[in-house]
Amino acid sequence: MDRRAALKLSLFAGVGLAVSATPAHAAQCHGDGTPTQFIPKQAPDPQAHESDIEKYPKCPYCGMDRKQFHHSRMLIHYGDDLADGTCSLHCAAISLSINIDREPKAIWVGDNASPAELKPLVDVDKARFLVGSSLKGVMTKRSKVAYGTADAAAASRAAHGGELANFDQALLAAYTDMSQDVSMIRKNRAERRKRMLEQQGKS
Repeated sequence: MDRRAALKLSLFAGVGLAVSATPAHAAQCHGDGTPTQFIPKQAPDPQAHESDIEKYPKCPYCGMDRKQFHHSRMLIHYGDDLADGTCSLHCAAISLSINIDREPKAIWVGDNASPAELKPLVDVDKARFLVGSSLKGVMTKRSKVAYGTADAAAASRAAHGGELANFDQALLAAYTDMSQDVSMIRKNRAERRKRMLEQQGKS
């Protein structure tokens, strides 16, 4: 993956969010950058990808359990050694768009080519993504599944359809889908809260 290409994608997304949410002059204010609440919370770690689930058990953007979603999880290792462990490409795209002052030095994703019960991480430079297959997506209606080898991705495409993509292409698909995916997630969470309240009322 071209790190600068990924950074440009995230910058474009971040600029779009900023333009719609803040006054035009805000970008010129002293001290602008990643809001404090979105800066990765764990201490800098030069080996962030080792035992990543233990270090980053919950996605900071949606709260989902990264062990449960080990197959779709991602880890963004920024140049200052801070890291964001997310549940999915959807949430990784959010991290990249708001951490605009940090350039990623490595990005990792769960390797669905591995037969291991807990999928290991693979650098996205080596991964191939299957976009829009019949496989269930995580935080997205249009699934984006990563494989550590091109052969594994091609075999999955033969079985499940979809299109093969490198990381830059998969990230662009995540940003393209963001609006519809956020609406879907909001609706699903509202329905879940409603069911919980109904169950509490019956008890």
